[in-house]
Amino acid sequence: MSDRYAKYHKLKFDYPADRVLRITFDRPETFNSVDAETHTQMTDMWIDIDRDPDINAVIVTGAGKAFSAGGDFSLIENMIGNSHEIMKTWKEAKDLVYNIINCNKPIISAINGPAAGAGLVVGILADISIAAKRAKIVDGHPRLGVAAGDVAAIIWPLLTSMAKAKYYLMTCKPVSGEEAERIGLVSMCVEDDELQQIALDTAVELANGSQSAIRWTKYSLNNWLRQAGPIFDASTALEMLGFMSEDVKEGVLSHREKRAPNFRKDCPL
Repeated sequence: MSDRYAKYHKLKFDYPADRVLRITFDRPETFNSVDAETHTQMTDMWIDIDRDPDINAVIVTGAGKAFSAGGDFSLIENMIGNSHEIMKTWKEAKDLVYNIINCNKPIISAINGPAAGAGLVVGILADISIAAKRAKIVDGHPRLGVAAGDVAAIIWPLLTSMAKAKYYLMTCKPVSGEEAERIGLVSMCVEDDELQQIALDTAVELANGSQSAIRWTKYSLNNWLRQAGPIFDASTALEMLGFMSEDVKEGVLSHREKRAPNFRKDCPL
């Protein structure tokens, strides 16, 4: 393994094929949840990947039964009412999305199970997203008591439709791999036992193609996302504002107690 990625010890890196880098969320005991350190590392690593002359394609997947369950409770609870942590996380959340958008290497996600939160950012924002049938995609922000931030507003309406985006983002209904393909949320859905091989075959194909043509195509298409920057910035800012509210305390507590949340029924805005 190149020393370039040694500092990202919260994630697993390997090379399954020539000029192909694979990144694995590797906390299967917590369904690959993301703590504060992992969040920082998965934000910063895309800059090194962009500059790596030895790779042409990237695969992102999860160890065990999940892709990534998103931010863990320790990360979330440390943010509640803490303006410094909220600002730090807001900056990282924005950098994570823009670093992926601006990374010159094509990214393939192999969504092998539940995908939510910060992990879902990589899964959905990947240039080619491949979901297993057992995948369960959910943006659970409103269920937690905060606005749908992360990558939701910048890409869900573009991939699906405004109607589908509003339905799934406001209700927090999970989307199966097959339904995700049907509504256009992912590039394709495949059999569970074929997922990793198809992701690798796709990465190898891209790694062996014309790098200038592939990278410039990605850059051009991602201008659709760049022009949605103000929408994205507003959504993440409103998400962060939610971490100063009482609703998020109830959202976390209800998750811990495995019950339905009892949010306030009124809101001035």
